[in-house]
Amino acid sequence: MIAKNTICLWYNGTAHDAADFYARTFPDSAVQAVHRAPGDFPSGKKGDVLTVEFTVCGIPCIGLNGGPAFQHTEAFSFQIATDDQEETDRLWNAIIDNGGQPSACGWCKDRWGISWQITPRVLSEAITDPDPAAAQRAFNAMMQMTKIDIAAIEAARRGP
Repeated sequence: MIAKNTICLWYNGTAHDAADFYARTFPDSAVQAVHRAPGDFPSGKKGDVLTVEFTVCGIPCIGLNGGPAFQHTEAFSFQIATDDQEETDRLWNAIIDNGGQPSACGWCKDRWGISWQITPRVLSEAITDPDPAAAQRAFNAMMQMTKIDIAAIEAARRGP
């Protein structure tokens, strides 16, 4: 059954590689189907992979091999909530070690240009703390980080 809402991600011939990586890396993720083009299309030939149906952490997606015309930007990202530093490190490192790039405040970009926010639940709780001073300390600590360090966020939240 086709989902009512599916995220469609544009790739330049690498949708299957990306979907396989996501399925290996993120929990509750899988490749459901690979569809080949029934005819030639602007960026490929009959029989080439045209679309790939997959899920990322339970979210239905489709990868479209649409060619080089459109590139991904940070305007779209997957935000993955992590439960501890081990999970944060594992997911962050999987993306970076597979040709990705680190960015600021828990953001990174995979080798296909998709942006990811690897966000520990502790961080989300800290920057929304009902104590404005604690929230600000945690926020200021986050602003200095690339990959999020949970111990440093917790220390900042507690304060001096």
